[in-house]
Amino acid sequence: MRTEAVRAARTDDADRRSGWDPDVDARLAALESPVRDVLGPALEELSDAERITIVPDVHYPFHPSSGMVTDPAVVGAIVARLEDRTDAEIAVAGATDDRIDFDRTAEYLGYPDLLERFDATLVDLADEPRTGGLSGVEDEPVALSVPTRLAEDAVVVVPSLRPTADGPVAGAMRTLAALVDCDAGADRAPVAVTRSVEPTLAVLDATVAYGGDPIAADALFAGSAPAVDAVATSLLGRSLEADPVLSATRRTDDPVTVDGAGVDVDRLRGRISDGALPPSDDPHPAVTTAYRLYAAVAGDAVPPQLEGGR
Repeated sequence: MRTEAVRAARTDDADRRSGWDPDVDARLAALESPVRDVLGPALEELSDAERITIVPDVHYPFHPSSGMVTDPAVVGAIVARLEDRTDAEIAVAGATDDRIDFDRTAEYLGYPDLLERFDATLVDLADEPRTGGLSGVEDEPVALSVPTRLAEDAVVVVPSLRPTADGPVAGAMRTLAALVDCDAGADRAPVAVTRSVEPTLAVLDATVAYGGDPIAADALFAGSAPAVDAVATSLLGRSLEADPVLSATRRTDDPVTVDGAGVDVDRLRGRISDGALPPSDDPHPAVTTAYRLYAAVAGDAVPPQLEGGR
């Protein structure tokens, strides 16, 4: 039995109010010290990288205060720290698919303006060349088509703390798998992709968590992708043994410890609701009305879940 440690840091203190702050400059400043703490020893492994690709959770244009996507300020704070301590070329990546246009989603979330502060680029992996390969899951080969950038770069995955629509945690492995073409099902693809890409680090954005309702969790966690996903699963009140992705990547009797002053995991777990995602086809009427008004003024599109679609 081996013990794997996940580093943790609080993102609030006596001098900063807990909860969502709409001022991105204030969020960046508040995150500087916590990001430095959780990156810790991983900077040694990243220091020799020529290119680093950061993969946040940008699966849909939800507002970051919902906890349903990674807060861009967390990504910005990570970029700032990496630029300070490495000479690597840094990219923030997502991918256009049949649900979202990545550039448009990134614009909605504020990534272009944010990354203008840094020497970092925004990359749509749907436009990138791909590398074919095989990965194994339970001694069976799985064919993959991996964006070459993910196959060759040092990769840092930054998931939000939320469940998937089916119940298990979204996590780092599933966030990464969404960017790779794979001939395996949902229970095997994240395992195959994680083993193929071998991300250097996962940083869990738990500044705001979603477990039925958004909650100011005010924490960051960092470590290997399976270990971070195990912590996220525990925080959401899910069973590690019931998640086939976790059971395939780590022994369920191998404990994960959380190291970080001021982060009370048990208390945080008790504060996060164990509810599911809201139904995509049944939003509150006030949400639909408000977004239609916004869309009419801004010329934006109304998201499909607000029009009764999926």
